[in-house]
Amino acid sequence: MKYIIAAIKPYKLDEVREALTAVGVRGMMVSEIKGFGTQSGHTEIYRGAEYAVNFVPKVKIEVAVSAALADDVVETIARIARTDKIGDGKIFVLDLQDALRVRTGETGEDAL
Repeated sequence: MKYIIAAIKPYKLDEVREALTAVGVRGMMVSEIKGFGTQSGHTEIYRGAEYAVNFVPKVKIEVAVSAALADDVVETIARIARTDKIGDGKIFVLDLQDALRVRTGETGEDAL
């Protein structure tokens, strides 16, 4: 099993969710986050005053999938979230040792 974490632009969330559902993802967790990468933030002007925005708003998607589905999930997120502009995000893939569905007690891939 694999645990995939993706940080993407917030306005891409609905498109990514729909595409992941189409490739077989049955559930995901989503959090609003702030961070910075290569762009190291930016400056904005508000009511005539310029100020630094050091942390850029992003959305974090967390998905647990079977190892067989992991490559399709990563490719789908990358393809749909890409705008070819700085700040498109990052995707991390981790090995997932185990999972447990609390309601039924199912474990492993059956819990996904």
